[in-house]
Amino acid sequence: MSEPTLIMGAVAYAPKVVTIWEGFKAFFAQHGLAFDYLLYSNYERQVEAQFDGSIHLAWNSPLAWVRADRIARSRGQQVRAVAMRDTDCDLRSAIVVRADSPVQSLDQLRGKTIGFGAADSPQATLIPLDHLRGAGLVQSRDFQARLFDVLGGKHGDHIGGERDAAVALRAGEIDACCLIDGNLLAFGLDGTLPAGSTRVLARTGAYDHCNFTTSPDAPAALIERFVSLLMAMRWDDPQVRPLLELEGLREWRAGRTSGYALLERAVDDERFYDGDGRITATGYRY
Repeated sequence: MSEPTLIMGAVAYAPKVVTIWEGFKAFFAQHGLAFDYLLYSNYERQVEAQFDGSIHLAWNSPLAWVRADRIARSRGQQVRAVAMRDTDCDLRSAIVVRADSPVQSLDQLRGKTIGFGAADSPQATLIPLDHLRGAGLVQSRDFQARLFDVLGGKHGDHIGGERDAAVALRAGEIDACCLIDGNLLAFGLDGTLPAGSTRVLARTGAYDHCNFTTSPDAPAALIERFVSLLMAMRWDDPQVRPLLELEGLREWRAGRTSGYALLERAVDDERFYDGDGRITATGYRY
């Protein structure tokens, strides 16, 4: 009798996703865990698949975690964040202006145009909007928001929207833009925003990013084995290191949910999902 197979969902936001999960599949097989994955075009479909029995767990964006948790609670069920990367913890986004901009404070963005990433990007749209709201600035009332809405449903994992916003800032088409710190650094290195061309006006509070989210009634023994193998991965293992590099981490950490508070508030304030996880964002396409 064959061993039961753990099925994971992942979103195909870039071609490298196949390479990543084929590598992990081979690693798990070497260690006696039958593992396979299903690819989804967007996180909304993936979250829904967690509740129809298609997958046992999902590699979820922070926004997908919020939705999965809300759906589960509304049904009297539970999902768990069981693991995340070290690079998923304590991130921040920056509100950036050109170096020669006269704007010196958030309040001076009143009446200006601010660029954001995709409509469903936690780091480049929802959390920055929450930060601005906390400073007394509400879109449409106090400033104009220009969304660079690339590949809806992928929750900003495809960074094209952030890059487009950065290009527009450099060209003077917008007065400020919102970027996760890592992409601000990357755009400086690749010349999208040359060194010295921008200035950080403000940074958001810290938040967490992706996690492995279990589905309701996921097989506990398989999940435990999966997490145990993840935690045993070591950066100095020459067979393991290429996998960690592909997925952008040095070590796996236990999942936590305390880092999603800012996003939870932003989801409510921007009316993206309701309390039961239904999509309520106006005009959202995925």
